[in-house]
Formats: sequence, C-alpha cells, structure tokens
Amino acid sequence: MTDINYLENLRTPTSDDPLRILMSACLAGSPCGYDATTNGEYPATQKLLGQKTIKIIHFCPEEFSFGVPREMCDIHGGTGFDVLDGKAKVISDTGKDWSEGMIKAAFKMLEIARTEEIELVVLMDISAACGSQVIYEGNRFAENKIYQIGAGVCAALLLRNGFRIISQRDFASLEIVYSRMDPAHHPDQSKKDHHQTDWYKSYFEK
Repeated sequence: MTDINYLENLRTPTSDDPLRILMSACLAGSPCGYDATTNGEYPATQKLLGQKTIKIIHFCPEEFSFGVPREMCDIHGGTGFDVLDGKAKVISDTGKDWSEGMIKAAFKMLEIARTEEIELVVLMDISAACGSQVIYEGNRFAENKIYQIGAGVCAALLLRNGFRIISQRDFASLEIVYSRMDPAHHPDQSKKDHHQTDWYKSYFEK
C-alpha cells in the first residue's frame, strides 16, 4: 500500500504538465482480460480517464505475454517477489509454467514506467501480474482458495524500483488523487483503502 503522505504531497498537475499515471489496461476499460472482457466495471479508476490534468498510460502485462483470450494464472510457492528471485512460479490453470513470460512482461512494464516518468501506478489487485496488496496463494479455483498479502510479479518489480502503487480498491487514496486533478474536489473521508476494510482485517488479522 502506498504511503498516504506520498499521495498528499503529489504535485498539483496542469493541462500542460499532467500527472503521469500508469494503469492496468483493464481498469481503463480495455477488453484485455483472460476472457477478452474488462473483468468488470471500475468507475473509481475510470474517473481518471479523459481528464486534462491526468495522463493515463495503460498496459496489460498478461496480454503482452500471453494474448487474449488466455488461461488464468496464479503464483504458486510465494509472491511476485519470489517469482522474480526464482523461488516461486506462475502457473496457468492447466499447469503451464508461465513464469518466464510474466517476468518478461514485468520488465516491459518497468520500461514503460521509466520512459513515461510515471508518478503513480494504479493496478488491478489480486492479479498474479498486477496485484499490489492481495494475491491468491496457489490456484484460485481450488476448493478452499487462499488469499495472501503480497504483490504480483509486475507490481513487485515496480515496487523494487521505487514506483508507488495503489489498487482499484484503494478508494481513500483515489479520493486524494481526485483532489490533485481537481483542486475543488474535497476527499470523501468515509472512503477506505482495501487494507482498512472489514474483510481484509477479519481475513488477515485473525
């Protein structure tokens, strides 16, 4: 999770110098999901689209390496950091080892972030690529699926290289971003980030 102080200290962007955000392509409305859909609707992130003071660069790492449509995949044996270190693997739902392709996509995403001088990253949580707070521990289709705190492979590489990430579920953080793109916006103090929700606390703080 990104430090709230970092978000509050983001510069006030202008139309001539917009805030540069790298976003999971599905959150921007691209039909790049495993089944060629957007994996749902995300009004909280799509509110950032089309704003004069925000420049959105979107990218889907799984589409980059595995195309559309494709199998689902999850991390087995650790988190995205472990995959980068060769201690865990990305496995598709039919048992294919996709670790190499996912790492290749992660470095492409890092290249984009550096080239575009990205100031904030907004990624799809739970994804084996883009998850930034919560991912599955092993196969999501298991009878007793298990969640773990951790990052997907692409998010892990971005974090290692100093990029700040929030997810589509971090509604309090997104409120702060809205206030940067529009100084007239007053953040809704009732909004919560994912780690502040009852589900997160009950699941991980047992």
